[in-house]
Amino acid sequence: MEEIKKRQILKTAMDIFKEKGYFAASMQEIAEACGMAKASIYKVFPSKEDLFTGVFADVHRTMFEEARELDRVLRLEGEPPKEILRRKIEFQLQYMLENYFFTSEFKELPVTENENFQNAWRKKRADLLSWHRDCFREAYGEAVAPYLWDVVAIFRGMLKEYLSHANQHVIGLPMSELAGFLAGRIDAVVNELLQSKPDPVLKESGVYFNDINPADFMTKQESLKEFLHSFSRRIAGLQSPEPVRRELLEVVSLLQQQLDGEESPNPTLVKVYVSYLDSVSDLSPYVRQLNLMLSQMER
Repeated sequence: MEEIKKRQILKTAMDIFKEKGYFAASMQEIAEACGMAKASIYKVFPSKEDLFTGVFADVHRTMFEEARELDRVLRLEGEPPKEILRRKIEFQLQYMLENYFFTSEFKELPVTENENFQNAWRKKRADLLSWHRDCFREAYGEAVAPYLWDVVAIFRGMLKEYLSHANQHVIGLPMSELAGFLAGRIDAVVNELLQSKPDPVLKESGVYFNDINPADFMTKQESLKEFLHSFSRRIAGLQSPEPVRRELLEVVSLLQQQLDGEESPNPTLVKVYVSYLDSVSDLSPYVRQLNLMLSQMER
């Protein structure tokens, strides 16, 4: 009985949130639409934030259940890997468009400060990233393994933009045709990566972070260390006398020692090292990015 009551509240709340948005929807209105007293709603969901979180989690749980069922059916039908990928993209486009309010970003909503929502959002992001990873691995095999997270990032950027346009009704294509278009673009990206073989950019350790789930200090520190390695490679390639390059590399090494030390870096020394590097005009773009990364480390 309690589960039936909960399902009724979630379904009703989903419809009202979709229609009116987060701010305009009220617990009183949801209770009346359910034919319940508001106190009955609060017994199940202690706050509006918790109710929204419940709907958010339910929408994505349903999506993943339907995705698993689609995967099972497609395997039984014996469709080729690229067609399976297109069908999965079509499913996600259609489902996310129909539930756009709950599958888009929530940066401006106060619910993003709610711990229960943050946990639900992290789980959704992790599950969705894993699903996308598996989709591309199954479509392209182990050859794409080094670039999986780069392909996932490119696809997710495309998906987000085209869904936004579709939600604004400025795309006249059926989702099946849009899915074919996106699958074709991803195919071109993957083929180019496999032919040119650039160094991968993204690692699994960094893909789960976002504005709602910021990177931790250790992850930022590791990214900064990788960036300084790239900085050193750039210095080594400068058309400057060997003594100049050697001195610049020594400054980068001293900066790295400051950042790696057990004690907090000496801000004066860090500033001196960075200023010295900035004295070389060819390094200015790297120094600007370095300053941004250092400012993030301070937060």
